[in-house]
Amino acid sequence: MATTAGTDTADTEELLYMFRTMVTIREFEEAAGRKAERAEIPGPVHLYSGEEAVAVGVCAALEPGDAIVSTHRGHGHCIAKGADVRQMFAELLGRATGSCGGKGGSMHIADLDLGMLGANGIMGAGAPIATGAAFAAQYERTAGVTVCFSGDGATNQGAWHEALNLAAVLDLPVIFVIENNHYAVFTPQEQQTRAAHLVDRAVGYGMPGVSVDGMDVLAVREVTIEAVARARAGEGPTLIECDTYRYHSHLGRSEAALDSRPDDEIAAYRERDPIDALRRVLEQRSILSSEGAGRIIEEVRGEIETAIRLAEEAPEPDPGDLLTDVYSEPTVTVAPPAADGGATGATVTTGREISFRQAITEAIHEEMQRDPTVFIVGTSDVFGLTRDIRSTFGPERIVDTPVSESAIAGLGIGAAARGLRPLVSLMFMDFIGICFDQIMNQMAKMKYMFGGKVTLPLTVYVNAGAGTSLGSQHSQSLEALLCHLPGLKVVMPSTPADAKGLFTAAIRDDNPVFVILHSRCAALKGPVPEGPYAIPLGSAAVMRPGSDVTIVATAYMVHEALRAADRLAERGIDAEVIDPRSLQPLDIGTIVESVRKTHRVLTVHEAVEFGGIGGEISAQIAQTAFDYLDAPPTRLGAPFSPVPYSPVLEREWLVNADKIFDATLALVEG
Repeated sequence: MATTAGTDTADTEELLYMFRTMVTIREFEEAAGRKAERAEIPGPVHLYSGEEAVAVGVCAALEPGDAIVSTHRGHGHCIAKGADVRQMFAELLGRATGSCGGKGGSMHIADLDLGMLGANGIMGAGAPIATGAAFAAQYERTAGVTVCFSGDGATNQGAWHEALNLAAVLDLPVIFVIENNHYAVFTPQEQQTRAAHLVDRAVGYGMPGVSVDGMDVLAVREVTIEAVARARAGEGPTLIECDTYRYHSHLGRSEAALDSRPDDEIAAYRERDPIDALRRVLEQRSILSSEGAGRIIEEVRGEIETAIRLAEEAPEPDPGDLLTDVYSEPTVTVAPPAADGGATGATVTTGREISFRQAITEAIHEEMQRDPTVFIVGTSDVFGLTRDIRSTFGPERIVDTPVSESAIAGLGIGAAARGLRPLVSLMFMDFIGICFDQIMNQMAKMKYMFGGKVTLPLTVYVNAGAGTSLGSQHSQSLEALLCHLPGLKVVMPSTPADAKGLFTAAIRDDNPVFVILHSRCAALKGPVPEGPYAIPLGSAAVMRPGSDVTIVATAYMVHEALRAADRLAERGIDAEVIDPRSLQPLDIGTIVESVRKTHRVLTVHEAVEFGGIGGEISAQIAQTAFDYLDAPPTRLGAPFSPVPYSPVLEREWLVNADKIFDATLALVEG
């Protein structure tokens, strides 16, 4: 651990800029605190007063093209990166003119144009995203640097540790700054860790670590300059621990009564106030008189008062904008080659047949050739999807990582936010549980809570499904969880042709798309058109036309449903089989059109029946086609238990053609 004091190389202009910026942060925070105390701000406000030297010292060492990732206490970082306090105050008040259009608020404030990639309400969650932003700079050779601000509490989060390790392994140009204010919410540091110095953790990741007085803006600036130089030179990340203090309680003035910190401790840090310390330096160097400092403070107060007045006068968001910014506009797709039904229907006429797995590899290969921003990141390719193309693209574009799902997902998010098109491999669908925060609270929400000012063209592919004795933790079908998250798209191909077309569409889409690949589809062969093509997301396929009953089946269940339909035909029952292919968005129109013709519907999925996607489809049918139904919509899914290991038990658990046949027969004849 290196400890650095306050030597500095800042010139007069930089010193005055840092003083004014710290004053701006302090005045903004104190004004926000007063309004929050009077309940004039609708949401929580975490004040940064006392910690100004960290944000200003760090950002003073950065270039405009560099990026930062913030915390729930992010106002100071925003201002230090150059954000407009008028837009910021409007955001705190939830106004349409706010930084995020009133959709983010204090904890999610952002300014993507300035490289401020957002405050974050989840402790430690920004660290993986910062690795992604840094990866994008490394990938595009821009010499850009990313800074990740974290509190001391975040250093006890697994995602934070995963991110530091991944950044070190990949030599990423990222600086991790710990703002150690000695309390995580209300918990003092000595009750959080046995580490005497948090910066000592840098040793475990093989990166330099430096401790600095976080109340001294000049010292913070100097250590950051050194870390930035290392990062730009390709020497990898640095961990900086800043000893600092927040003057107010976790939620500022509004919960002061809950603040159990000792009065003498607070007073001791206030005696070391970073603004006063810099003012004394400026006076000693005859750069700024006491009167001059007072004029700056008064000017800043006037600017903050103007910002508050404009925010209060600004319009509220239009309720009609409630559903805007959830998704980016669909990307234009390439139609499939001419075929009998094409890749958008049940049949494809082509002179060759390849496997499901080969079709996906072909889609990846074609898109990586077409678009240099497409790359793959994740753990070892246990399914062989990239085996045949590694030599073509090399380790720069097929990036193997440690087994760290949160860091991998976050890297994809950060890289996408900075303009790349990542393909994120998480191996098995079961593993989304390890990184669900990155999926649920980051990937799915970033566009919306940042007011639509970020685009995340990100594809995540996972292997799912039972039937291969992989047991309860490698066999789940969890598509319903993902479909419940606004901001995500979800597809489940069942044929090789659809696998290629949907995978291509996912890569080209400007939203996070999950491609769920069923393990029992991998070896299936079928006709696949040559050349690039994309199947528009949200388009179902009629796999078998019929007139007596509609069977809506997903993934491998499509093949079981087709087998059941052949048997039903022998009983004189003409079943129409529909593969939604895309679950979010869902082509309910094609399904309803079929039900209005057949008057009966059975939904089939491999996941447990309760809470599955079949229930949602059934509900939408009941709402839109109730008068056409001759029987209630029927669902068929697995029993409500984890997937068993024993082949005997697993066969009993699985939905199959026999169960579909029996359920359909009961529906039609019952």
